[in-house]
Amino acid sequence: MKKIIILLIILLIAWFSYRQVSSENITIGKKQRPIANVVVAKAAIELIRDEVEALGTSKANESITVTPKVTEVASKINFEDGDIVKKGRLLVQLQDTEYRARVKVAKVRVRDHMRELDRIRSLITSQTIAELERDRLQTLIDTANAELDQAQAALADRKIFAPFNGRLGLRQISVGSLLTPGTVITTLDDISVIKLDFSVPERFLQSLAIGKQVEASAVAFPGELFSGKVISIDSRINPITRAVTVRAKLPNGDNRLMPGMLMKVTLIQQSREALILPESAIIPIQDRHYVYLVNDENVIVRRQVSLGLRKRGWVEVLDGVKLDEQVVIRGILKVRPGDKVKVQLSERFSFLKEAKVGPTV
Repeated sequence: MKKIIILLIILLIAWFSYRQVSSENITIGKKQRPIANVVVAKAAIELIRDEVEALGTSKANESITVTPKVTEVASKINFEDGDIVKKGRLLVQLQDTEYRARVKVAKVRVRDHMRELDRIRSLITSQTIAELERDRLQTLIDTANAELDQAQAALADRKIFAPFNGRLGLRQISVGSLLTPGTVITTLDDISVIKLDFSVPERFLQSLAIGKQVEASAVAFPGELFSGKVISIDSRINPITRAVTVRAKLPNGDNRLMPGMLMKVTLIQQSREALILPESAIIPIQDRHYVYLVNDENVIVRRQVSLGLRKRGWVEVLDGVKLDEQVVIRGILKVRPGDKVKVQLSERFSFLKEAKVGPTV
């Protein structure tokens, strides 16, 4: 019995000694823990945009494939590859000797019938010749005029003109080529303005309207934006993709954009002011979001926030953070609520630059 009591006393002494040493070690550990350095950003009000992004295909404002109406040999070609032409410029002259002769013959017939009609007018007045003869001559005159119009139209078909201002494509024929209807001579595109067609999901249909601003970019011109406006919205929604086709116009005065280019389109639905933060400040926990704030005493405070739109590393904060409050954006893993920290402010210029881009829908 005495041995058991002595053993219990020894165990109690050892346990109290262990507790005391552990408490001292914890106290020493707390005293030795360094103050963490964190980078913070101030919550700011910036102009953001509700956007819809899509891919679109550029088209010429006006575009045709130049072909002849008749079968004939090309006698003269009046253009070179890639020429910029004005409306009405002669592009191709087809052989027209026969048809110029037909026009002359038709004019002679008209003049002959007119002279004969003039000769008999006085006779008709004196009733020497019946009015029936005058009617016969008038019929001949009308027929000759119709034949003249037909010959002139056939002659005009031997000349191919540019129907609008634009840039020609590659020449596909040579002088002496026998052309038939449908033979491709070249292409003509009016690219002073570019039409841009892109598809938008039907859920955004209510916010679509003529005049909405768009910005487009092309792989050929990295870092450059081309601005335009919506000019029309298709009257039907595609039943397979559940999207509606929207058409915008982009000014192209320097003719750099070309038909057929794949372009990334941003449709700007509306612009508004919002409180935004870098997305790196957000701490997701299950279905909730939190941020670490630094108060006036440089102590970490955790706060739940409600989020809005996001884009390119930035997020809109609807609730939970006030203007100019300092939010930790780097060093979050090194701290926890209640810790005292050393604060370093993030670079302001990068914050502003990205905030102007705005989040997207």
